[in-house]
Amino acid sequence: MSLASARAEYDKLLALGLTLDLTRGKPSPEQLDLSNELLTILDPGDVRSADGVDCRNYGGLTGLRELRETFGELLNVPVDQLLACGNASLTVMHDVLAHSMLSGPPGAERRWADEPGVRFLCPVPGYDRHFSLCDRFGITMVPVPMTGQGPDMDVVEELVANDPLVKGIWCVPKYSNPTGETYSEETVRRLAAMPTAAPDFRILWDDAYAVHHLTPERVATPAVLAACAEAGNPDRVFVFGSTSKITLAGSGVAFFGSSPANVEWYSRLLAFQTIGPDKVNQLRHARFLPDAEAVLAHMDRQRELLQPRFAAVYEVLEEELGALGIAEWTTPRGGYFISLHVPNGCAAAVVKLAREAGIALTPAGAAYPGGKDPLDHHIRLAPSFPSVEDLRQAMRGVATCVKLAVAQREAAVA
Repeated sequence: MSLASARAEYDKLLALGLTLDLTRGKPSPEQLDLSNELLTILDPGDVRSADGVDCRNYGGLTGLRELRETFGELLNVPVDQLLACGNASLTVMHDVLAHSMLSGPPGAERRWADEPGVRFLCPVPGYDRHFSLCDRFGITMVPVPMTGQGPDMDVVEELVANDPLVKGIWCVPKYSNPTGETYSEETVRRLAAMPTAAPDFRILWDDAYAVHHLTPERVATPAVLAACAEAGNPDRVFVFGSTSKITLAGSGVAFFGSSPANVEWYSRLLAFQTIGPDKVNQLRHARFLPDAEAVLAHMDRQRELLQPRFAAVYEVLEEELGALGIAEWTTPRGGYFISLHVPNGCAAAVVKLAREAGIALTPAGAAYPGGKDPLDHHIRLAPSFPSVEDLRQAMRGVATCVKLAVAQREAAVA
């Protein structure tokens, strides 16, 4: 497409005066409506858990057992090694890092705050909030490329074997944010068994999309906690999960799972922060999702709402860009995001043009440490919140911006 024709198409886009937002993976109102029963599910006298705990009162630091039984099955964590916490897994991740800094996890020779530095391996593209947590605690981020089966394990193994300051790696093992890939059995096995220079090395296993399927196939991942135990590294992994994109995004339940030693460590330090989680909210969830099959059936209904949105993005991108050879995109089997790859040096320009046309996208580079994509070629798309009609309009606009950004770059180097 010539620069003149791309500019003319973009001028028509500007004239539409759009206001559309594809920045974050928020559930749509229709998805939230699926969990409205949570608002009325407890009668005034329904206040006790299955084991007789009065959920209105203090205590119960580990959370309700019946809810832990359900999500322990889904997260591959034994119930006695799983805590049900507050509403946000991000809070639990923050606390685990803070406690590691201030107290050191089991196996540590000293507090992480007393180390000359702390480094984390960050598979890229990755989750921007993981990177923000590293920034918060002054942790140096070391990018590691993704392979389609998880992080490049040759790179990972070399880095962790030779540097005692490499204390952790971030992992989103199923339907990764934002690439949508799922870790292979070999990747999990190698993560569990690899020699590490740091005796307190940790895998931060953010299983945020454990049941968030976009196809009828329910993709499974190996049980990393069991793999670590079998490899002789039982304390290596911290497992995180939540109901945030299962039920009500702001009123969910987060989970922390690990070895008995890690769970005892975290529970002991958690007791300084709280006398117990919101057990009434946990009871609501236990009533609404009484077992793993109920969760999976609920997620089938979520899929019916999400899949047409993802399909709309694929259809428009193929119609507008497929024949031009100037963009590629992922078609994940689950999760909340699509990765759009444009020619090197064009992603920031696409996002800027879209913003000026009233289409808000996640900042280019957000999926990389420091917000800097070295190739400036990746854009994360979040199709969950807008209506299908709005998505189609937004993606036609994004495609127009891609055409103009590429035409401008070609003209500049000609």
